[in-house]
Amino acid sequence: MVKERLYYENVYKKTFKARIVDNGIDSEGRPYVILNNTAFYPTGGGQPHDTGTIDGVRVIDVEEVDGEIRHFLDGELHSKKEVEGAIDWERRFDHMQQHTGQHILTAAFVRLFGIQTVSFHLGKELVSIDLDVEDVTSEQLAAAEKLANEIILENRPIETKWVTEEELPQFSLRKQLAVTDNIRLVIIPDFDHNGCGGTHPSSTGQIGLLKILSTEKQRRKVRVHFACGDRVLQQLHRKNEALSAASKLLSAPEDGVKDAIERLLTSHHSLEKTLETAKEDLLSFEAKNLLDNKNGNIVKASFTDRTVQELQKLARLIVAENDSVIALLVAENEDRLQFVAARGASVGTSMKLVSTAVLPLLNGKGGGNDTFVQGGGERTMTAKELLNLMENTISY
Repeated sequence: MVKERLYYENVYKKTFKARIVDNGIDSEGRPYVILNNTAFYPTGGGQPHDTGTIDGVRVIDVEEVDGEIRHFLDGELHSKKEVEGAIDWERRFDHMQQHTGQHILTAAFVRLFGIQTVSFHLGKELVSIDLDVEDVTSEQLAAAEKLANEIILENRPIETKWVTEEELPQFSLRKQLAVTDNIRLVIIPDFDHNGCGGTHPSSTGQIGLLKILSTEKQRRKVRVHFACGDRVLQQLHRKNEALSAASKLLSAPEDGVKDAIERLLTSHHSLEKTLETAKEDLLSFEAKNLLDNKNGNIVKASFTDRTVQELQKLARLIVAENDSVIALLVAENEDRLQFVAARGASVGTSMKLVSTAVLPLLNGKGGGNDTFVQGGGERTMTAKELLNLMENTISY
């Protein structure tokens, strides 16, 4: 029976003895054993599996398959005699804290605001629940967190109870159950009744503390990230280290980091604007210099490691300065060639002639119209050769 498994009989059992009743290798080549009884919790109900050892061989995964619990091993067990299992208690207790904290926080949202939880994920660093609402206020988050920590601080008992489907109406369940047999309820008296097959401590005080850390929108739902117990201290330690490092980098006290960052961002934005203006001035100067060295009504130039965006700006500046010229520009970037061709308002030649002629030779792609085209492709020739080819395609 499900209810006779050791992790249900005594959630605090760290070691146990059992017999190997079967072993095998799954479709992924992973060796496993099946025991006549086990304290290893298999993945299920949003809670990850336990890890540990069986006769010193590491247990790396635990899954329930067709009613049997498979213990996947980092090696093989050849003995058919009695073996000793030991679970990783630190991992188990952490999962107990996080899972029970989820029950309490979920119940707090229901009790205070009637907001249901539609999914739950227990990750390595954070836990998350998805609330069945499109938005939640900071006041609601603070109120739910406060109530959850009050329940934790009161150190209420946590009870588990196996019931039949006929007995369910006796309990005020938080949500409808999806199972009809082997029903196990986790009960926090006068606060929460919920069907759950996970592992939980015997009292809420063992959760220690619950802290909501962030929220995000997820497909018309709100995902709430939080942590419980020792994970709260781990998060505090990481954030404190980051704050201390930022304080040193900014030469500011920790309580002045926010103001220092705002000043730095303001200065950064100002420098960006100044730099952009300087770039525009340089491009304008470069355009005039290229015009001074034009060959007839053709202005052409090749460059190395220059973005196509700069080529576009430069070409537009050239034809704006002199509407009777054609600008042909090429850039050689790593293993690619990129080009731009632009005409002034007084020129009748279509620039599509350029792209139509050169793109197939570059195995490239491009686009544009009669007045302006751009494109790029493989470096099948030198930049100078491409530039000459572009010039030869234009009739003027």
